[in-house]
Amino acid sequence: MITRSKGALRQQVLTWLNSNLPSPRVAHSLRVEAMAIELAQHHGLNCEQAAQAGLMHDLAKYFKPEILLAMARGARLPIDPVDDSNPHLLHADVSALVARQQFGIDNPAILAAIANHTLGRPAMDDLSCIVFLADSLEPGRGQTPDLNHLRQLSYQNLAIAVYRTCDHTLAGLIDKGRAIHPRAVFTRNWFLAASRS
Repeated sequence: MITRSKGALRQQVLTWLNSNLPSPRVAHSLRVEAMAIELAQHHGLNCEQAAQAGLMHDLAKYFKPEILLAMARGARLPIDPVDDSNPHLLHADVSALVARQQFGIDNPAILAAIANHTLGRPAMDDLSCIVFLADSLEPGRGQTPDLNHLRQLSYQNLAIAVYRTCDHTLAGLIDKGRAIHPRAVFTRNWFLAASRS
């Protein structure tokens, strides 16, 4: 098996991102990578894994809805009715498929962190938590008091930060009259309970 250096893999991913995503989304991916590394360092996690998951989290973000659905069905991923009507919600799970197929990523923790970055997952591990938080809270998302408070929480307690970030996201979806995926609610409830135990 041919091994690639970390730098070579990162450059390969960046080249792919620049060809498949608009430049603002590539910039977002770079900010998520940077915040994931910072959170990993702070919480004593593997920074290389955090960097890879952060950089690759949105590989499938701009895939067409029919492609997302076809790839999810082909991989036998669970598809909720909310996914059927909002296929973009599948981009996280499909991005993990692309990371494996396109870049040979086979580390289960990295693949899970990519797959869990949008809706979360009950009982997801700390690496998934930090990529979930980095995606929602990277500096490009804004500098409101609420977001800045959530950023502070992400350095203090991952479980509390996850459920409160879920609350923030869910409130925004409710305000906009958007559908809420059951997995997002399950994630919020699991981390709420975990933060109180």
